[in-house]
Amino acid sequence: QVQLVESGGGLVQAGGSLTLDCAASGRTFSSYAMGWFRQVPGKDREFVAAINRSGGTTYYKHSVKGRFTISRDNAKNMVYLQMNSLKPEDTALYYCAADRRVGYSTSSRPSDYDYWGQGTQVTVSS
Repeated sequence: QVQLVESGGGLVQAGGSLTLDCAASGRTFSSYAMGWFRQVPGKDREFVAAINRSGGTTYYKHSVKGRFTISRDNAKNMVYLQMNSLKPEDTALYYCAADRRVGYSTSSRPSDYDYWGQGTQVTVSS
């Protein structure tokens, strides 16, 4: 089992940048593929980015590709989401999630993820 804690959210102007951190507990962090999702009130949770166990493969939602970068440090049990050129439509509660399935690389489906953090709020003002 792994516990996830997000941090780094906040209020930023359009065009600005933020880096979200996700700290994972446990000794088997490198055995999980990781993902970032976001949710606004009244809407379903949506995929943002994912990274495989080694960090060698990444996958992005089309609207964030080129602006967001997901990365991980398995030695520190951390996963990051660097967000640049932020837009008001990026405003949401951002979640970190862990996928323990064996034999899969990355996934954009929330149902494939087994563990979730509590979320960190990102608000982008226009």
